[in-house]
Amino acid sequence: MNMIEAVKAAFSKYATFEGRARRSEYWWFILFNFIIAVILNMISPGVLGGIWSLATLLPTLAVGARRLHDIDRSGWWLLIGFIPVIGLIVLIVFFATRGQTMPNRFGLPPMPA
Repeated sequence: MNMIEAVKAAFSKYATFEGRARRSEYWWFILFNFIIAVILNMISPGVLGGIWSLATLLPTLAVGARRLHDIDRSGWWLLIGFIPVIGLIVLIVFFATRGQTMPNRFGLPPMPA
């Protein structure tokens, strides 16, 4: 999956917390969000980047939950990110872990791109 496909998939499932997301979908979407936020913060520090971050909060949470589903973890694991430093490290490890190739309690694995 390339960046365009990942962004389309994430925005088409704007608030869908069900199903699974491949690593490429998650990381391309996160990179896209980061690039747009940096550009908007260079144009208007704080204002446009803040609006963008607020507008993409729900799809970012949704793709994160679907990514966790791909490794057979509940989307509630996103809350571990509130624990300073350790929570962020745990989430990065989870998001970087290879997804399961077999069906799990969250459904079938995503189709390869």
